[in-house]
Amino acid sequence: MKTLKITSAIALLILVNSFSVRLSAQQLTGREIIDKAYNLPTGEDMTSDLTMTLINKSGNTRVRKIKQFTKDFGNVEKSIMFFLSPADVRNTSFMNWTYDDPSKSDDQWIYLPALKKIKRISSDSKSDYFMGSDFTYDDLGDRKLDDDTHKLLKEETIDGVDYYVVESVPKDEDYMYSKTVTWIRKDNFVGLKKEFYDEDGELLKILKIKKFEDISGYLTITHSEMENAQKNHRTVMKLDNIQINTGIPASKFTERMMMRGI
Repeated sequence: MKTLKITSAIALLILVNSFSVRLSAQQLTGREIIDKAYNLPTGEDMTSDLTMTLINKSGNTRVRKIKQFTKDFGNVEKSIMFFLSPADVRNTSFMNWTYDDPSKSDDQWIYLPALKKIKRISSDSKSDYFMGSDFTYDDLGDRKLDDDTHKLLKEETIDGVDYYVVESVPKDEDYMYSKTVTWIRKDNFVGLKKEFYDEDGELLKILKIKKFEDISGYLTITHSEMENAQKNHRTVMKLDNIQINTGIPASKFTERMMMRGI
């Protein structure tokens, strides 16, 4: 009988704790959920091989091989990518600097070897598509948390996984997307799906995270796909040979390195 009472007490405690966790989770605002998704630990630096596959509406593909590096300097995160193949894009490089300062926009540069010139990406060009892919230059940067107003639309369970569904509406009425809607896992706050709506409120693109892995203790996206629903075109991104916290030197993230290449 004593055992039954202890078991019942434990069951009641688990039930109360479970209810408290659910209640706490339900009280998260859309902004708090997006904040947790934005600020998942990523390590001090990362090196990886990226395969970018472009697929048109006829199913024809173009494959691009890229080497990329990312490093967090505290108040700024810098990334650089070098195109290795095919020949028509080889030695092209792209660099992005994202600042913690909410008043500072990303700085971006692209090096075009045919012109032997580094071009700075202006704010007017952020909506242009990057190297024929379905990602804009703006997509390749980091959106500031308070650039949008975030609203929790609903909670949803898909294939046994619980999600928050959050709508983010830009405060800048001239921004390229009228809104985005993101599906974020409740258990680890990884965003697994994101819908992008154009200026007319029509669905434009869908980003799907196909796979993420625990690498050196960090949840890392290794397979993603961006589909342009209006053009029936897709871009598949796969990461391999991922290495985290290897001590990438600061000199890797310079215009000189962009021109010098890998």
